[in-house]
Amino acid sequence: MKKIIFSFLSILFFFSCTNKVQQPANTPKEDSVTVNVPTFNADSAYHYIKTQVDFGPRTPNSPAHEACGDYLIQEMNRFGAIVTVQKADLKGWDGKTLKARNIIGTYNPEKKTRVLLLSHWDSRPWSDNDPNPANRNKPVDGANDGASGVGVLIEIARQMQQQKPEIGVDILFVDMEDYGSQSNEDSWCLGTQYWARNPHTPGYKAQYGILLDMVGAPNATFPREGFSMRYASNIVDKVWKTADESGFGNYFLNKQGSFITDDHVPIIQIAGIPTIDIIHLTDNGFGAYWHTQDDTLKNIDKNTLKAVGTTLLNVIYNEKE
Repeated sequence: MKKIIFSFLSILFFFSCTNKVQQPANTPKEDSVTVNVPTFNADSAYHYIKTQVDFGPRTPNSPAHEACGDYLIQEMNRFGAIVTVQKADLKGWDGKTLKARNIIGTYNPEKKTRVLLLSHWDSRPWSDNDPNPANRNKPVDGANDGASGVGVLIEIARQMQQQKPEIGVDILFVDMEDYGSQSNEDSWCLGTQYWARNPHTPGYKAQYGILLDMVGAPNATFPREGFSMRYASNIVDKVWKTADESGFGNYFLNKQGSFITDDHVPIIQIAGIPTIDIIHLTDNGFGAYWHTQDDTLKNIDKNTLKAVGTTLLNVIYNEKE
């Protein structure tokens, strides 16, 4: 189930079915050279989040979903990416045909050393976790659950247009992540499942991937998610060490987190790319506003955006071709 902690038996089943993932290479030693890393602008990232939310809930087949997808394509073009739009008719758990669009922005296409950054851009059609039963059939604004990660990545795209990193970077906005049923584990992350089987570039490979999910909450905490540690522990080490050295160790916790079904799992399992998940998780779950009517801009904090965005820029600009 999407973003639900796995039972022990579920974990064993997953491990038994995921034997084709490529093993991540050892993290290379960094040269003792000062690297000029762009400054992440949290105000800018917040603006991109607000623009998404202002369209309304980005639920499948809705006018808001269509308009927001067009906006993301426009922004990636504006910031100098080579843009690929991947359209697909996907079948929802309820039999509904979902008009999906995965949006990919490519930087430095000639580079063989590549990093994949991703976040989902759709929002959940139902507030099924809302404390008020009258709200549970209403769509979610998804300010944190979806829009926050996308906003951070658009700001990173803006920075990469101004200053190219040494490596290739692909930004993937995946669709139909949040159209799932708690009783059907495979009904989540539909856009990512499709991309993993049909990458935008035939034979596409990245050194590793980084997924952002719910990265805007005040005082957010990002423990080391279970599947990330199992399949890409050296990338987790790299990112969490960078966060700590950047002064954000209070966000990136040096402790084991739960195993979470999220968009990184199909990329690990199907595409064979070691991928980690930066996801807000507390001892009580994903926050009281998760999958409720309360997932609004009031739960977005620019300090958290700054912590995540700065960490990612430091990771990307210290990679070598």
